Amino acid sequence: MIPIVLVGGGSHCRSVIDVIASTGKYEIAGILEKPGVKADVLNYPVIGTDDDIPSLQKDGFRFIITVGHTGDASLRRRLSEVIDAAGGVQEVIISPTAWVSPHARLGAGTVVMHHAVVNAGAVIGKGCIINSQALVEHDVEVGNQVHISTGAKVNGCCRIGDGCFIGSGAVMIHETGVASDCIVGAGAVVIDDIGEPGTYAGNPCRRIDRSRGRG
Repeated sequence: MIPIVLVGGGSHCRSVIDVIASTGKYEIAGILEKPGVKADVLNYPVIGTDDDIPSLQKDGFRFIITVGHTGDASLRRRLSEVIDAAGGVQEVIISPTAWVSPHARLGAGTVVMHHAVVNAGAVIGKGCIINSQALVEHDVEVGNQVHISTGAKVNGCCRIGDGCFIGSGAVMIHETGVASDCIVGAGAVVIDDIGEPGTYAGNPCRRIDRSRGRG
């Protein structure tokens, strides 16, 4: 069993614990959280903060970032940089109910959750979340720290920049692109390239106020 530490103890952590447990490959040593947070998560203890990453790395533990991403990837990005600076290994976690083509590539720290599909030629960056029942079709390019949410469909040859959030049930049609640091709301349909950071929603997808559109 591979010893692993989870970085972040919120609600997304619970889902990742379930995926990790289903693989049968890992022993979860515990969770890192903000100073003062003591509560267990699904009976796994909080064992420290991100300040403990260097010492845990020296003790042979691997890591997965379990902080959620619903529109702002900055914390996940910072934690990834802390782990990399310490020489830590960020695991790739794939649910046994997911399909990841042997001709796809997944970056370090990416998790592919239950019943998701990543097809041939897809390239997924570091620290991404491919959430339950999401579809990433052939030859898609996904940047770093991207969350493709539950049931979203990213069709062939699409491009998604760093830090994006693609909401539940959103659809990107073939060969469309989304610039870095965009939120594409739940159920949105992307039919043209999105060239500027911002929040987008609707069918067809249009830019909206940043306070709306999360999925």
